[in-house]
Amino acid sequence: MANITLAIPEELHRKMRRHKDLRWSGLVRSVIEEKINDLEEMDRLLAKSRLTEKDALEISEKIKKAVAKRLGFTR
Repeated sequence: MANITLAIPEELHRKMRRHKDLRWSGLVRSVIEEKINDLEEMDRLLAKSRLTEKDALEISEKIKKAVAKRLGFTR
């Protein structure tokens, strides 16, 4: 198994030490695995997509403008 080293702020480390019953490495491993699974699922979905990056950006801009208008941020 590979090892990684994390740098965390001292305040966070102090708070972690108050919960010595937690296996922090196992928790971090689970979070990383969950994120990887999400990314792999996104990759599978995008592999089937026919949208180009330009198409996605155009749709994104239209959504932003519509939401801003609906919330009253534009006239």
